[in-house]
Amino acid sequence: MLIGELSRRTGVSPRLLRYYEEQGLLEARRAPNGYRYYDDGTLLTVRQVRALLEAGLTTEMIRAVLPCARGEQPKFEMCVDVQAILSQALETTDERIDDLQRSRSTLAGYLGQG
Repeated sequence: MLIGELSRRTGVSPRLLRYYEEQGLLEARRAPNGYRYYDDGTLLTVRQVRALLEAGLTTEMIRAVLPCARGEQPKFEMCVDVQAILSQALETTDERIDDLQRSRSTLAGYLGQG
């Protein structure tokens, strides 16, 4: 399928799909005219990438764990380094939550709500 159809079927803009390809998250065949052609499996890959981005993983982390992802809301076979990468992402998320809670507490104090 062409990039426009992939975009329509996934709800992801062509520009973002090209970015995913640049980041090594998607593969496309190139026709002699330069058009990108994607196979049907790319639909699942795009959905997995979106879910992993929403979970807070970077594109670099996603590139490392994507080969181990199974299903639309990815479940992982514990391939080499997947557990370490996901643990690191969880730790980073916990740190961000702590930072946000401190910021919220400070702001609430300014408003006399703390």
